[in-house]
Amino acid sequence: MTLDTMIITMSAGMLEAMKIFGLTLIGSLPFGMVIALLKKSRFAIVRGIISAYISIIRGTPLMLQLLAWYFGPYYLFGLNIGNWRFPALIVGFIVNYSAYFAEIYRGGIESIPVGQYEAAEVLGYTPTQTFMRIILPQVIKRIMPSVTNEVITLVKDTSLAFSLAYAEVFSLAKQISASQASFTPFVIAGVFYFVANYLVEFIMNRIEKSMDYYK
Repeated sequence: MTLDTMIITMSAGMLEAMKIFGLTLIGSLPFGMVIALLKKSRFAIVRGIISAYISIIRGTPLMLQLLAWYFGPYYLFGLNIGNWRFPALIVGFIVNYSAYFAEIYRGGIESIPVGQYEAAEVLGYTPTQTFMRIILPQVIKRIMPSVTNEVITLVKDTSLAFSLAYAEVFSLAKQISASQASFTPFVIAGVFYFVANYLVEFIMNRIEKSMDYYK
């Protein structure tokens, strides 16, 4: 296999990795906020369930979680999992990253002085208006560096799709390397990941700079 053929073949795999990346962000960013708000619920049982969920997700490897999501329906319910590979990947990634984003959101929310809530109440704001108009914009600004780190990590974590034999760039690199007895596919994969992370970092930094209201 020539170098050009390797690059073209692995480019298709990189597109699959970016598909996983995009769908995970679309699902985990809002779901993470829901989880963060539930963890601050006034009901102890809700807080307990959410805390257990976050603890389990953060305490076990993502690869193990992906395997559980893929094979679980078969071993638990005897369901056919022939077409379940990609959905299992997306569900696994979203559930995993939502837990991490939830903790980032929670830290941002708790960093806001309680006096701002009290001032908003005096001004006649409802709790929802206070959160959406006053608290959330500040939270987003404060958590951007942490979110950027997680997003960059997500780009690299898409390589874990190989555990379910999904044909993303790292899986293809392993296959080509084994068949060609060459390390070149891994170098190409590394370049793809570096470029993707560079673009993500550039975009996130631009977003972060746009939030520097006082500079």
